[in-house]
Amino acid sequence: MDARELKSVPLFASLSEREREQIARWTDEIDVESGRMLAAQGQFGYEFFVIEEGTAEVVRDGERLTELGPGDFFGEIAVLEADRRTATVTATSPMRLIVMHRREFRHMEEEMPRVAEQVRDAIQRRLPRA
Repeated sequence: MDARELKSVPLFASLSEREREQIARWTDEIDVESGRMLAAQGQFGYEFFVIEEGTAEVVRDGERLTELGPGDFFGEIAVLEADRRTATVTATSPMRLIVMHRREFRHMEEEMPRVAEQVRDAIQRRLPRA
């Protein structure tokens, strides 16, 4: 993951270059095909995703809730609360995603508590929309 790419992601845009460089070490960038299930409702999750490119559909209990696009993120409850997925998320187009696993989020909390708190606050602000 390149720290410069993180600057264009709203979740990480306010961080310093040094902070983004560290976040880049803790994240991976993946490409997925349209139709791929990224999170399954009811299953335990261990990572969260930030969408760089593409779109995904969010479905809970068979009901379509919303479509996500660049700058949106999902799977954060798995990182914050070690809980089951609350919805199913499926790619509706080819996607490029930034992925951070719970273990790396814990490293961020230990080594960069101010940054972790900023990310946690952004996630908490978004939760009522879910």
